Amino acid sequence: MEERFRDYSNIYIGGEDAAGSQVMTSVEAADYLKMHVKTVCRLAKEGKIPAKKVGSEWRFLRSVLDRWLAEELV
Repeated sequence: MEERFRDYSNIYIGGEDAAGSQVMTSVEAADYLKMHVKTVCRLAKEGKIPAKKVGSEWRFLRSVLDRWLAEELV
């Protein structure tokens, strides 16, 4: 019987992605954005703030949030 393995070489563990952008939890993103955690999660759920759901938790890239803020403030 042949076993097949998925290639996980591009998966990183830690606080930064391959491009060096910091990965933040909803609590960290809320602190960074000076917003309440519930507001950040609601905006992510509504697709109004860029985020990715990992299991039951939201994840945010600092560089993406910076770009989002710059676009929203203009």
